[in-house]
Amino acid sequence: MKYYLLLLFLLSSVLVFAQKTKQDVMKSIDAGYDQYTQVANKIWEYAEVGYQETKSSALLQETLSQAGFKIEKGVAGMPTAFIASYGTGKPVIGILGEYDALPGVSQDAVPELKKVEGRPAGHACGHHLFGTASAAAAIAVKDWLIANKKGGTIRFYGTPAEEGGSGKVYMVREGLFKDVDVVFHWHPGAQNNASAGSSLANKTGKFRFYGIASHAAAAPDRGRSALDGVEAMNDMVNMMREHVTQESRIHYVITRGGEAPNVVPAFAEVYYYARHPSRAVVKDMWERLTRAAQGAALGTDTKVEWEITGGVYDLLPNEALARVVDANLRAVGGYTYREGEKDFATKIQKTFTTETPNLTTTNTIGEFKVSPSGVGFGSTDVGDVSWVVPTAGLSTATWVPGTAAHSWQAVAAGGTSIGYKGMMMAAKTLALSMMDVYTNPTLIDNAWKEFRGRTGENFKYEALIGDRPPALDYRK
Repeated sequence: MKYYLLLLFLLSSVLVFAQKTKQDVMKSIDAGYDQYTQVANKIWEYAEVGYQETKSSALLQETLSQAGFKIEKGVAGMPTAFIASYGTGKPVIGILGEYDALPGVSQDAVPELKKVEGRPAGHACGHHLFGTASAAAAIAVKDWLIANKKGGTIRFYGTPAEEGGSGKVYMVREGLFKDVDVVFHWHPGAQNNASAGSSLANKTGKFRFYGIASHAAAAPDRGRSALDGVEAMNDMVNMMREHVTQESRIHYVITRGGEAPNVVPAFAEVYYYARHPSRAVVKDMWERLTRAAQGAALGTDTKVEWEITGGVYDLLPNEALARVVDANLRAVGGYTYREGEKDFATKIQKTFTTETPNLTTTNTIGEFKVSPSGVGFGSTDVGDVSWVVPTAGLSTATWVPGTAAHSWQAVAAGGTSIGYKGMMMAAKTLALSMMDVYTNPTLIDNAWKEFRGRTGENFKYEALIGDRPPALDYRK
């Protein structure tokens, strides 16, 4: 046995010390395809929602620990958050990894709607691929640092609960990025692109109404319906939609509406999101939501309280750093479907209600563009990171072209070789981009110069969630 272990050590040493060029590093990532696809597939099967990603987080920690990274668990008050570090000194390069799933989108890896029994959630945003590719990139760059006898620090941030839980915000608020030079991230998608994009600021929370239970037929006069409070609030918010700016987005779901039709509900809850390119407008919209809730409680003779469960900044573009990522994405290139993948993708596209892009777009890289801060769709807690350290990322085609995020079609493709091909593209691009920064310190200087120009001299980071602790039960 000891001779076998010695042989493995010698083989791994040869592999490490051979990785001196970008081509070598890409080959090393390809060599780990089986390992990384197994990791991604396990996390896809776990499908753990925000702050409940116990097994997913542990698997990524184990993967990085076995590769020589030092693990710090449970950072910033979040049991499933962690930091994996390797190396010493400057520069310190951060790389983000997500792994939470979404509730209500259970789906098998097949091209037709098919839920998986016993699995209520699904990776409809591809975070099983996100965390795995980032880990693969971090490990490859670690080996490259050793092979080339370079100094510096790699810091992998295991970030839970991106979907509404604002996990990265607590890390930022805790000062865990204060010594980082630049940060890289990526996200699964339906196309390949590394533009310097932005996103919407977002604030989320739950409004809880309390009434009085009573027999809905025999004694309705003695009851006060908490559900009436929720519905009255929703009616007022829906009327408010006419009087907000075009860029505003407001969404809600009733998470508790009562227990039985013949019982006046004593408790009801509604879960709200408010988004806008401007953080100031988001704050104002949220205040209007709270006044609508108070008015609804007054009008229905109920009581209301609310809890802010999340809040994220818009994504701050950094063109200087994004161009590094874009150049490396083009060097890595796209991929082409095999026949089986083409058949799967064609069947998926037949389920779409909109025009379908050509399947060959997986082999192309989108035009590089720079978006102003706060212009974009969707929201991400990467936004908060981007306002304290220069940050850049990319998207790769892990889904069938034309697929919408948060859909069963995204879950399905993410559990197949289509998702894994996009994941490997991202891992290579992130690794090459990190190598460029380690090799050329001027890239860091340029990124910070642009960063300071965009934030302004008087900018001071203040989290939209205030000083509340992590909302560890927001998915319960």
